[in-house]
Amino acid sequence: MRGRRQGSRFTLVGTSRWSRPALYLMLDRAYLRQHFDEAKARLADRVDVDVLEQFAQTDARRRAAVTEMQALQGQRNELSASVARAKRAGEDASAMVAQSRDVHAQIGQYEASVHDLDEALNSVLSQIPNVPHESVPPGADESCNREVSRWGEPGEFAFQPKPHWDLGVQLGIVDFERAAKLVGSRFAVYCDAGAKLERALMNFMLDVHTAEHGYREILPPFIANSRSLFGTGQLPKFSHDLFKLERTDYWLVPTAEVPLTNLYAGETLAYDDLPISLTAFTPCFRSEAGSYGRDVRGVIRQHQFQKVELVKFASPEASYGELERLTADAEDILQRLGLPYRKVLLSSGDMGFSAAKTYDLEVWLPGLGEYKEISSCSNFEAFQARRARVRFRSTEGGRNKPDFVHTLNGSGLAIGRTWLAILENYQQADGSVVMPEALRSYLNAERIDPSGELG
Repeated sequence: MRGRRQGSRFTLVGTSRWSRPALYLMLDRAYLRQHFDEAKARLADRVDVDVLEQFAQTDARRRAAVTEMQALQGQRNELSASVARAKRAGEDASAMVAQSRDVHAQIGQYEASVHDLDEALNSVLSQIPNVPHESVPPGADESCNREVSRWGEPGEFAFQPKPHWDLGVQLGIVDFERAAKLVGSRFAVYCDAGAKLERALMNFMLDVHTAEHGYREILPPFIANSRSLFGTGQLPKFSHDLFKLERTDYWLVPTAEVPLTNLYAGETLAYDDLPISLTAFTPCFRSEAGSYGRDVRGVIRQHQFQKVELVKFASPEASYGELERLTADAEDILQRLGLPYRKVLLSSGDMGFSAAKTYDLEVWLPGLGEYKEISSCSNFEAFQARRARVRFRSTEGGRNKPDFVHTLNGSGLAIGRTWLAILENYQQADGSVVMPEALRSYLNAERIDPSGELG
C-alpha cells in the first residue's frame, strides 16, 4: 500500500469532535446553493424534485433569518456603545438600556429560529443522494446502464448446464432446507467441499489484494452503531434494509464498507498518506426489503453472505484514477478465476444513494443464462467523508487548510456469488465441478467429484 506510515498505523495530524455542530453533513450546502440548477438536473433521476425545492426554500429562510439576526447584533453593539457614552457623560441611558434589552430578546428569537432551520435543513439534506459525476449516463433505471467492456467468452456445454441450487444440492455441498429450519428462508448451510470452497475463496482474495494489490488487511467488528451507518449513507434512508439488535444502538453490518470507512471518522489524515487502501472479509447481513420474488433462489440474494471488501481514501484530484484501479483489482480476481464477466457503468437512477459514479462487474452464469452482479465499485467523492467527518490536511502551495477526502469502495469479491459462478461455469457432464487453477493450492484438490468429495 502506498503512503507514509509510522509503525503499523497511518499518521494522523488531528482529530475533530463528534459533538461539534453538524455543519458538514451530507452534500455541501454551499454547492447546492451556488449550483442549484445544475444539481437539480443531475439529480432528476435520483430524488423527488420537491425535496430539492424544500432545500432551496428552507435555505433561503435560514439565510434571511441570519441576515436579520446579524443586523440586530449590529444594532445591539451600537446601543451598547451609546449607553456607555451616555453613562460616561452622566446622561440618562434608561431608554437605550430598555431598547437594548428588547433587541437582545429579538436576537434570542432569531438564534432559536436559525437553530430550528439548521435542523430542518440537515433533515432535508439527509434525503438527497450524491450528485452524479458528469460521466455518468442519465437514466431512471438499469435499462440506461452502459456496457463498457467484456472479458472472457461464456463456455459452450454439450449438455444443459444446471443452476447452482440444483447442482449444489445434488453434490451435497449446500443445504437450503436445514438452513430454513435453523433460521428461515434465504439462508444457506455450506457443507464439506462447499464450506472449504467458500473459505478458499476468502483466503485467495485477501492474499491477492494484500500481497499484490497493496491493500492493508483489517478484521473489523461485524456490528456497527447508528453513527457509522449514517456516515456511509445507509441511515436514515435505508433502515428497512438492515438488521438492528433489539434494545441497542447496534446493527449487523450490511457490508465491510461501513466499519472500514468509519475507521477514520472524525479524524484528519496527512496528505502524504493518501491513498489509503484497506480490505476486509466480513459476513454481511441485509433484509433485502422489497426484493421478494427476484433472485431469491439459491445463494444469489440472501440475508447473510460473505464478502471481501475494498475501501480507499484518496485526495480529490486522484480519486477517479483510484476508482479505475480499484475496479481493475476486482476484475483481476475474476480473470484469475477464469470467470467471464462484463463491466457496466451505472446510470444516475441505478446507482446507490451515496455514489457519484459506479461500475458494476457482472459475472456470466450459464445455469441461469445471464449476467449477474458480483461487484459494485464506486467513488463517493466527499459525500461519505462529509457525513463521517474524514478530512486530510495538505501543505502544498502554502496551504494548510483541511479538506474532505474522497472515499471509494467495491466488492473484491462477493464470495457467495463467486462460489456459485464457479459451480455453474466449471460443471462437467458427469456432475463434477473442476476447480480453477488459482484455487487448487488452497483446496489441495483439482475438482469436486460427483460424490461431493474434493479430489
